[in-house]
Amino acid sequence: MPAERLTLARALNEALRTALEEDSSVLVMGEDVGTLGGVFRVTDGLQKDFGQDRVMDSPLAESGIVGTAIGLALVGYRPVVEIQFDGFVFPAYDQIVTQLAKLHARSHGTIRMPMVIRIPYGGGIGAVEHHSESPEALFAHVAGLKVVSPSNPTDAYWMLWQAIRSDDPVIFFEPKRRYWDTAEVDLSARPDPLHQARVVRPGTDLTLAGYGPTVQLCLEAAEAAVAEGKSLEVLDLRSVSPVDFDTVQRSVERTHRLVVVHEAPVFFGAGAEIAARVTTRCFYTLEAPVLRVGGYHAPYPAARLEKEFLPDLDRVLDAVDHSLAY
Repeated sequence: MPAERLTLARALNEALRTALEEDSSVLVMGEDVGTLGGVFRVTDGLQKDFGQDRVMDSPLAESGIVGTAIGLALVGYRPVVEIQFDGFVFPAYDQIVTQLAKLHARSHGTIRMPMVIRIPYGGGIGAVEHHSESPEALFAHVAGLKVVSPSNPTDAYWMLWQAIRSDDPVIFFEPKRRYWDTAEVDLSARPDPLHQARVVRPGTDLTLAGYGPTVQLCLEAAEAAVAEGKSLEVLDLRSVSPVDFDTVQRSVERTHRLVVVHEAPVFFGAGAEIAARVTTRCFYTLEAPVLRVGGYHAPYPAARLEKEFLPDLDRVLDAVDHSLAY
């Protein structure tokens, strides 16, 4: 199958289509996923092609959507649930944390929960409150859940396809500001393991690590740093739980410095755990403290102040300069 040039949103659509075609137990559920095709049109055309029994519009009730999907997973289906926006997931948080994440352990391993919860997340689109949050650390903290986030169309296709095939519950965070990014996607390629990090730009002076929406920002920072004679390695973590610490460690052992970038607040964010683990593993290799660039420990601001809240090129390059100054 030849490569196709797809947006990230269309790559997700193709992954859902492939999964629906390959496995009759796959179902898609959520608010407006059927007739409308989703707010971001990720499920566009799927209900028309696979019918209302497999692509189902739900009531505006996230707890009910996830609870119903858990029941379907228990009887052999592989539901893919869409939460319309990041801030809407919290009515379902109880179902996710106390039921979905625990049923496998509660049953002594006899029950599997092959379920995916898709969540558009992050800022950059000028949306109002509850539409631009980055709650990935809240889910990564919960044992029993896998948490991943693609940064590009190729990973969007393959990571969603892999998540649907997984027997474990996967929280699939989709960076909404990247929905319209385009790239050649080889639908016949062999994908990397779902939870494996990837070096997307080699470098020698410092490692920039990000996932989801910030990988492109890290790449832009690495390109900007070339003019100042700095060689930055960019690492796409891809998975927030589990984190591929082995790949992170190998990168830091090459560069001796690490800056972690994410849109979520740095306070108790994913970068804090990465910094702690890397400091433990690479104590005698590091030549500077691990630094973090992210959002502030404050409610997400109004759209007109969004650029002041989110990490940008200047803040990333400032962290790079601070690290290299040690």
